[in-house]
Amino acid sequence: MSDRLDAILTDGVPRVCSAAVALIAVNGSVVAASATGELVRYADAEGTLAEDRPPVRRDSVFDLASISKLFTTSAILSLVEQGRLDLDEPVATWLPGRDPRITLRRLLTHTAGLQPTRRIDLELPGADPATRLAAITDTPINAPVGGPYLYSDVGLVMAGHVAEVAGEAPLDELVHARVTSVLGLPDTGYRPMTRALREPADTSHRSAEEPADLSRIAATEWKAERPGPGCVRGDVHDETCYALGGVAGHAGVFSTADDVLAFGETLRLGGGVMLRPGTVAEMLRDQGAEGVAFRHGLGVRIGDPGIVGPLTGAFGHSGFTGTSLVVDPARRLTVVLLTNAVHPVRGRDGIRALRHAVAAEALRLADQP
Repeated sequence: MSDRLDAILTDGVPRVCSAAVALIAVNGSVVAASATGELVRYADAEGTLAEDRPPVRRDSVFDLASISKLFTTSAILSLVEQGRLDLDEPVATWLPGRDPRITLRRLLTHTAGLQPTRRIDLELPGADPATRLAAITDTPINAPVGGPYLYSDVGLVMAGHVAEVAGEAPLDELVHARVTSVLGLPDTGYRPMTRALREPADTSHRSAEEPADLSRIAATEWKAERPGPGCVRGDVHDETCYALGGVAGHAGVFSTADDVLAFGETLRLGGGVMLRPGTVAEMLRDQGAEGVAFRHGLGVRIGDPGIVGPLTGAFGHSGFTGTSLVVDPARRLTVVLLTNAVHPVRGRDGIRALRHAVAAEALRLADQP
């Protein structure tokens, strides 16, 4: 069932990433699955091979990076359905003092005029996460409001904090209550180093405060500045999210391929128990952002050439760590690729080609009788 997909991943491992898991579902059924490589291959930034190199499995856990934005968006839209948020009301309603031109719709379409990122850990060394979050959500506008498109992690951090204020709970609790728990995604969440990821075996004896089992988690980049220097494993790779305590609107979610597939299928089928069909339709509607090579919905990219390959018109998102989710409703396809292409260092070539090859195989399978 997976020979072709196996060959695609084997061609990219370890050249592009040390570990890769891919799933292709047609009309809700997995028609190809592959897991190749090692969760930890390198011991340092120079590429020294680690002594212990555990093999990747289908249920391995990866840092999703910016795919997290889709989980944040889903939680926000759930609050919109309840009337606790309004996409077109100024965020100053919930965060007093912010520029009245900033709305959730503009934040979720990257048209609020906010800068791409802020290394708040370097700006405020030694500050606590709450102080850093307040500084980020107070970032002034420095580009035209309403467009053109300017990809902004800062904007999604602000959007996530608006959700916290309106939802009267931390973002990780909102995502759990409104997305992962209602969809039954046991291996999806933030901060796996301090949250027990549920194993296939019974874990009822284990406290939620106990560390997760790192044996299932893929390593990412070598970070000499982090406590216990080494390749990050179980902590979020993104520096800004890490500085905010591991939970933020733009990054921080860890998951397995099967959980991401279930999330993608929920969106493909109109929201299921998570969101109403009309809400998902608005999420996937072209919101008219200009100056970008793809169309943009609410938090989601439509026809992004970096990830969809031949699946023109498909929607989804990519993650800096080497992850992607692509959903093609017209072809009844959901495609998940999870890798750790930043291990042991960022800047490795080939992840775009790997994403395209997996998408092309999905297209071939969708076209079969």
